[in-house]
Amino acid sequence: MDVVDHLIEPAGDPVPPGARVGIVETVDRVRLRWATFEAARPRGTVLLLQGRAEYIECYYETIRDLQARGLSVVTFDWRGQGGSQRLTGNPRKGHVPTVAAYDFDLDAILRHVAPASPKPWYVLAHSTGGLVAIANRARLAGEIRRLVLIAPFLGLGTVGPAEPIARALARGLRAVGFGRDWIPAGGATPIHTMPFDKNFLTSDPVRHAKGAETSWRHPELAIGSPTVGWLAAAFDAMDRVLTPEALAAWRMPALIFSCGDDCVVSNAAIERFSSRTTATDHLVIPGARHELLKERDRFRE
Repeated sequence: MDVVDHLIEPAGDPVPPGARVGIVETVDRVRLRWATFEAARPRGTVLLLQGRAEYIECYYETIRDLQARGLSVVTFDWRGQGGSQRLTGNPRKGHVPTVAAYDFDLDAILRHVAPASPKPWYVLAHSTGGLVAIANRARLAGEIRRLVLIAPFLGLGTVGPAEPIARALARGLRAVGFGRDWIPAGGATPIHTMPFDKNFLTSDPVRHAKGAETSWRHPELAIGSPTVGWLAAAFDAMDRVLTPEALAAWRMPALIFSCGDDCVVSNAAIERFSSRTTATDHLVIPGARHELLKERDRFRE
């Protein structure tokens, strides 16, 4: 699949003002779609790191909210999803062999895109984006002032098998050559098109419908379930960032939001991280599901 070199405007969800969009190539020659959105009188910039299976268009509402607060936004699609280059022949597979591959993506944005945006810089990261941000603590320390993590993917929730089983299964299947296959019971159907009464991402029917319609109308942006290799790689990354040594070395000023009704990621793992690191605050939003920025107003605000 070719990269998407423009922004799409879903019905009723206009592109935020001050938009610029382009393609940047990483050091390992993967092409990423990026976008920047300048605030009218910027007093800083938010680097917005999306979760797995998301894309820039998912965050238009949040970007407009940040602009209204005087914050410009820099964001991009991770390799293997959204408008960025896929790494397998099947464009619905957002496969990466290692989560460390996302480090190249973040580095390309910090080097070639973000410098045009005003400082101070902040990071707002969701789910997988949160895991990548934590793994890049040393890289970000000299660049950003504050870090906000929403439901960071530090452990598996209750949506599938228990994490010890999922870990053994993913790593075992990867070891015998099934890394590029869907996880068991997975497939090409985009997660955002799940019927509302069966979805576990948001309790807001309007925002859910908007995301589902965009995925249906623009399938070039959407991906399906994780691959075996992607999940095994995520577990590898979790193990690295949750070692006693890594937790003791954490000095990044951070605020973590976890969602009370989240079944995608482990709130217990988030609590362990926040309680064992320095300069980390942790807030739980009771009743909210995994995608807090696409939740009902009472949670989102």
